Amino acid sequence: MYRIDDEQRRIRIGRRHLLAPSARASSVVAVADALVALHATDAATVYLSACARLTAPGVGAVEQALYEDVSLVRLLSMRNTLFTMSRAVAPVVDASNARLVAAKERQRLLTHLREDGNGLAERWLTEVERQTLAVLASRGRATGSELSAAVPALRTKITVFPGKKQETVQGIASRVIRVLAADGRIRRDRPRGSWTSSQFRWTVSEPWPASDPVQARVEVARRWLHAYGPATEGDLKWWTGWGIRETRNALAALAPEKALLDSGAVGWVLPDDLTDEPSLEPWAALLPGLDPSAMGWGDRGFQLPPDHRSALFDRAGNVGPTVWFNGQIVGGWAQGASGEPVWRLLSDVGREASQLIATEAARMSAWIGDARITPRFRTPLERELSA
Repeated sequence: MYRIDDEQRRIRIGRRHLLAPSARASSVVAVADALVALHATDAATVYLSACARLTAPGVGAVEQALYEDVSLVRLLSMRNTLFTMSRAVAPVVDASNARLVAAKERQRLLTHLREDGNGLAERWLTEVERQTLAVLASRGRATGSELSAAVPALRTKITVFPGKKQETVQGIASRVIRVLAADGRIRRDRPRGSWTSSQFRWTVSEPWPASDPVQARVEVARRWLHAYGPATEGDLKWWTGWGIRETRNALAALAPEKALLDSGAVGWVLPDDLTDEPSLEPWAALLPGLDPSAMGWGDRGFQLPPDHRSALFDRAGNVGPTVWFNGQIVGGWAQGASGEPVWRLLSDVGREASQLIATEAARMSAWIGDARITPRFRTPLERELSA
């Protein structure tokens, strides 16, 4: 069996994830495609992930792709999580993941409506959606609060989980908007505030054309394996959120090669991807919380020393802002009180690495400017450094 050691896996991260200076990209779309998709639960993550990999980082380049060219789109997809991806990747992610997520979101909302006991059901929801889309079509774009003001039914409140310990009264607007977005009938437009804000305006969009989910899963697996391989069946299952049967069938269709990993596990690589890649120049990176280079695998042992995890992850398994050197996570960072990035190294990496990290921190600070970033999922080290 071919062997791919941890050092080779880290070299692949530097090159394929566009993190080494010689590997950086000139376009935001190229960054998204290299990683399959960028995590977008936290609005700032898309910008920070993209700019860490661009030859000329800047807020304007990301906004151009998201809101003017619309060459990047957001989909609620893998693991019921919001991702940003290119228009070339979106149709296969839609078919492989997002359609099922959307169906579950709609069914969940309908269940809440029925359990509320006030006669609200599918016909009522269909009419509310029609009115909401009509308002958006006439206005071009609107916030959730503006839609609620224009569509009285969106101000309806329902009792969720009636008779149970978690019973609560909630407004319906955010749930209806979420379902419309999951269906692809509306999309997020520019936020109300700065690029770090998650309070988006909404605009009408067209759902992606239906395609075969089986073939879509094969294509997603191919793209993922190129970006993250060698990797295990468990890694792919975790990243996609597929069942074990869907995962195995997608891998089987690719006819990948086995590779023995340093952990002793058997990983998979694409058939033409067994050749070792040459070493890279030393590189460092400051990556945001939920960055794909940290969230791409279920087992991160080859890049993350075990004793670093408690400082860099929250209790739900979300990674915070990380400092990297040559493919390993060596520390964490945050914005200090002055807005400048501050970091702490958890590994002894030496003077050269420390200088490279400082250079990357200055590079990031230059394009961030006066913006203030607070990760949605806060980790122990990030909280400590930002205090």
